[in-house]
Amino acid sequence: MAAPNSENELKTEVPSSHEAEQPQIQAIRMPSMEEIRAQEVWNNCAVRSVASGVMGGGLGFMMGMFLGALDNPIMQDQMTGKQQLLYNLKQMGSRSWSSAKTFAVMGVVFSAVECVVEKARAKHDTTNTVVAGCVTGGTMSAKAGPKAACVGCVGFAAFSVAIEKFFDRHT
Repeated sequence: MAAPNSENELKTEVPSSHEAEQPQIQAIRMPSMEEIRAQEVWNNCAVRSVASGVMGGGLGFMMGMFLGALDNPIMQDQMTGKQQLLYNLKQMGSRSWSSAKTFAVMGVVFSAVECVVEKARAKHDTTNTVVAGCVTGGTMSAKAGPKAACVGCVGFAAFSVAIEKFFDRHT
């Protein structure tokens, strides 16, 4: 058994530190026409708003189903199993429909305002989120009066900024 006696044998076994530190360089790929068209579609405020409304409605529906299932009837002791099941199904249905409508409107308003403000300012930053949050919060709570609209505006704007910072979209 021979011991490694040349420097070449040692170099093949252990790579040099200079070779290990070099990053891989990847070529830049130009987007295809389909990708450009898809991006143009998503840059349309109406498409963004409708998609946000649909996704918000779906989220609201799922939340309503979950929260409706947790509702216990007041007279649970006096109800049969079938009556309790029917009660829970009705609660799930009414809660899910109500939550779906609320979240759909919230998604449409927020997305539309953010998109319009972004296009008007020609900037993609946190200010757009603050304005969209304020308008959405004010709109959603406007039925309760001007004081509630102001609180809704501030609260939803602050929540929107917190979510924005959490996901760190605008760096």
